Amino acid sequence: MALPVGFLLLWVCGFHRVVCPDYEDDDPPAVETIIHFPEVKDGKCFFPFRYKNGIFYDCVKLKTKHKWCSLNETYQGYWKYCSEDDFAKCVFPFWYRHMIYRECTEDGDAFGKKWCSLTQHYNKDKIWKYCD
Repeated sequence: MALPVGFLLLWVCGFHRVVCPDYEDDDPPAVETIIHFPEVKDGKCFFPFRYKNGIFYDCVKLKTKHKWCSLNETYQGYWKYCSEDDFAKCVFPFWYRHMIYRECTEDGDAFGKKWCSLTQHYNKDKIWKYCD
C-alpha cells in the first residue's frame, strides 16, 4: 500500500510543476526584513506601536534583557530602552463593564491589586496594567 501512495505523491508533485510553471524551488520564502539601528537615548516612546505582528501599548521585553519601545507608530528600527518616565500611563476616565472609572480600581482583579486601562474603552480593547 505504501508504494502506490509514494507514486501518487510523486505524480502530484510533478503535475504541480507542469500546471504552475511560475513556481521555482530556488525562490526564497517571503521574509520581512527588519533593520535595527543603535538605541536613540533621547527619543520619545510612541504608544501604541506595531512590531512584527503585534500592537504594543507599553514597553516590551522581547528577547532582550530590558524593556524597550519603538520611536515610530510602526517600528522602523528606531528604539530605546525604557526609563521610568517611558512606561505607558493609565488613561482616565476609562469604561469597564458598566462603570466609568476615574482612578485605579481593584474591581475584577482576582488578587485585589489595583489596575487601570491603557485606553478609554477597556471593554473593547482589553489593554491594562497594574497601578504603582
